[in-house]
Amino acid sequence: MSADWFELHPDNPQKRLLAQVAVRLRAGAVIAYPTDSCYALGCHLGDREAAERLRRIRQFDRHHQFTLMCRDLSEISTYARVDNTQFRLLKRLTPGPYTFVLDATKELPRRVAHEKRKTIGIRVPEHVIAQTMLETLGEPLISCTLQFPGEDDPVDDPQDWRDQLMREVDIVLDGGNCGTAPTTVLDLTGGTVQLLRQGKGDVSDLGLD
Repeated sequence: MSADWFELHPDNPQKRLLAQVAVRLRAGAVIAYPTDSCYALGCHLGDREAAERLRRIRQFDRHHQFTLMCRDLSEISTYARVDNTQFRLLKRLTPGPYTFVLDATKELPRRVAHEKRKTIGIRVPEHVIAQTMLETLGEPLISCTLQFPGEDDPVDDPQDWRDQLMREVDIVLDGGNCGTAPTTVLDLTGGTVQLLRQGKGDVSDLGLD
């Protein structure tokens, strides 16, 4: 297997190519794509086999919780329970480099939610290529950070990992370098906002301890 490599304009990505990518995703493709916080791996929400490939690439166990990459807030509310307080915070911080842990709804496949807590990590990326791809697809992606086992940092420039990516995934969306900082992860399930990981997203005005 050898991946298809698409070089996309970072500010005006070619929609014709992304339409092809959407078709491939629905058919089971695994992709590498840029976000506003390093590169990510993604696959179709309904594809169990493709999700297992993500686990193999990252060497995740079956307990790992994936992230659901969404276009907007309305898409989030289909797959996660969001109260008024949570909604105001989401509206304030999205799109952006944040992952929010929320209680999953029954619309979310059980295998995607956290096995015990029944939660899901949700994010809305602020990156033109990621946003245009999600709009073209018309539904969320199962996603995780693109970081190879044994490496200290995520992938920031796919050209540096070309040989490995060509072997591991079906499609690479090359939008240039986008840094190695991961998202900031906020757990919203306990009534108060809990900072699980400080990443690229600023939390200085959230009043966290």
